[in-house]
Parts: sequence; C-alpha cells; structure tokens
Amino acid sequence: RSDIVNTEVLDAAKKLRIVVRAGAGYDNLDLPACTAHNVVAMNTPGQNSNAVAELAFEMMLYQARGGFAGKSGTELRGKTLGLHAFGNVSRYMAEIARGFGMNVFAFDPFVSVEAMAGSGVKPCKTPEDLYSTCQYVSLHMPANDLTKKSIGYDLMSRMPEDAVLVNTARKEVIDEEGLLKVFSERSDFKYLSDVEPDLKTVFAEKYPGRFIFTAKKMGAQTEEANINAGIAAANQIVAFLKYGDRKFQVNK
Repeated sequence: RSDIVNTEVLDAAKKLRIVVRAGAGYDNLDLPACTAHNVVAMNTPGQNSNAVAELAFEMMLYQARGGFAGKSGTELRGKTLGLHAFGNVSRYMAEIARGFGMNVFAFDPFVSVEAMAGSGVKPCKTPEDLYSTCQYVSLHMPANDLTKKSIGYDLMSRMPEDAVLVNTARKEVIDEEGLLKVFSERSDFKYLSDVEPDLKTVFAEKYPGRFIFTAKKMGAQTEEANINAGIAAANQIVAFLKYGDRKFQVNK
C-alpha cells in the first residue's frame, strides 16, 4: 500500500504498464517517473473514506473526554466542526457529525455551495472564515505544492477558545513551527493527528496532554477499508488491461 514506486523500481520493471495505490493518497508514487516510463499510475479514491472519518471522531471523542482518565470532559453536541476540503472523507464526517448534533461548516474552492448544502453543511467563503467560526477543524486535503505548510499560524490562531485541530490528512500540510507558536501562546489549543509530526519530541516535552498522535498512520487501517481498497485496485488493473480504462489515472 505504501511502498515507494520511484525511478529505481521502474527501471527494474521493464514490462510494467500500471501501478495502483490502494488508497486515496499517492505521494509514495513518483508520478513524473511513472509518466517517463510510460506507466499509468492510479489511486482508489473513496475506498478508505469511512474508516478515516471514524478515526477522526474517535480521536475527537477521546480528547473531549480527557482520555477517559476519570475526570469530567465535554460533549460534541452543539459544537462547531469545520471541514477543510470537502471530498469523500468530509462527506462521511458531515454525516457522523449530524448524528452527534454538531454544527458543520466547510471550505473547498473546488466544490459547489449546492453540493455542500445538500450534505447539510454550511459553506464558508474563505479558510479564514472557517477557522474563525469552528472550535473543531478537521483537515482533508492532499499534500501537494499548494497545500504543503498551508495550515499555519495565521489560520490556527483564529480558532475560537478550546480549539481542536484534527489532521487525518498528511503531516506536510501543517506548518509545525506555526503550530508550536500557537501552542506557546494558547494553553487551550489542542492537536490530534493521525501521523506523528517531525517535531514530536518538542510537543512531548513542552505540551503533554494537549495532543494525540497515532503510532503509525491508522486512518485506513480497518479490515473493511483494506478489503475495499484492494478489490478496487484489482478491478482497476483488470479494467485498464482489458478495456484501456484510465478513469482513476493520476499522472498524465
């Protein structure tokens, strides 16, 4: 699922025609190298989405109840949840959040207002509006040239009191120096991440109890998600080889 497919691998695979990442993210595939070797690269979007959404809520619940340590916590009902990017995972997030009685907002310049409204989500015009409005913000964008380190001090510092930033996307979208600056200024700010940040030791030394980091990336690690992604990958390979179907190609 996460093995690197780079020039070295492609040079050794003279007859390779297609490689499929069994999951939505495909940063482990060297797309320019695949293109140069005339290899089609694909992902399997949507197959892991529910698993990722459930993990985000599991971390939110664990944090809200203080790690089940025996002390009073807080509830999600009536709280504001902001979804930064509104793709497959965010749609599941919105569905779960409605069940908890949360007020859900979203920002995504590539998704129509009508599509968000149809999912019971209130659209925000800018990222600044989203972060200023929501106590909880959950990130769901890929890591690319536009998004890397895009979640920085300016956005995070706008969040309301008792802010919780949830990252089940990629660690690269966070400006960790900016995050640490917010942590140093606001004792109410918390960070929940499905991947350990590069500066994990700094968080552990200075801010214990204000973060949750999974031991490894766990968002898609359910039996159902693994089966869904594996079957989807196999079907896409068959469709490409039999019919030339390139629907989920990510390199051009």
